[in-house]
Amino acid sequence: MRNSDPPVDERSKVIPATQRVEVHLRNAILTGKLLPRQRIIEEHIADELTVSRGPVREALVRLERDGMVVTTPRHGTFIRDVALSEIGTVFRMRAKLEGLCVRYMRENRSVVPQKLLKGPLRNLVAVAAKSNEEQFFHADMELHRAIWNAADQPMLYRTLSSLINPYIFAIARSYSSRIPLTARRDDHQDYVRLVLETPVACIEREVEKYFEKLYHSVLEANSWFPTRRLLR
Repeated sequence: MRNSDPPVDERSKVIPATQRVEVHLRNAILTGKLLPRQRIIEEHIADELTVSRGPVREALVRLERDGMVVTTPRHGTFIRDVALSEIGTVFRMRAKLEGLCVRYMRENRSVVPQKLLKGPLRNLVAVAAKSNEEQFFHADMELHRAIWNAADQPMLYRTLSSLINPYIFAIARSYSSRIPLTARRDDHQDYVRLVLETPVACIEREVEKYFEKLYHSVLEANSWFPTRRLLR
């Protein structure tokens, strides 16, 4: 170290306890380790991270401000759930936007859809064979993002990325994970065939019908959902 270099203050490298707790809880929510409606026990978090309960409370206030947890008087703090109507709206919006992406991809002469989707689909099938849920969901998004990107419509890509934000994705994942992995693998293979073989003139509507079917599969796998038709 040169003589002119200032001494390093090791204390400046220490992450504040509240921030450490907040990051820990955010990651647990977004990776599905903490599930919708699950109660957060302040004492357990404090013991796990070796902090007092004060930073845990402060972190929960921040998470509640961001809509990730809900505190109910005399009951505690819980991971926020997403209402059925919200999930239905997300599915419906995604169906229309992704249908448009598929159409643009098919009309994009610089793209060969069969070659474009071959790699992501092969990766998804390989991951499914390992029964690895975490890797499967990443492979799932890789496949769909390949379609969004191939549409060559930056506004559509940004809108879909915003719609399928990490929190919504984590919630949707916790619901769809109740569907067997093999069934989800087969479903994606069917989707790729639909995307590649459906006439362009009717591709948007067929993609919407696919997501409608997917939505109802999620409903059936989560029997506590009130059954009602939201996608029309």
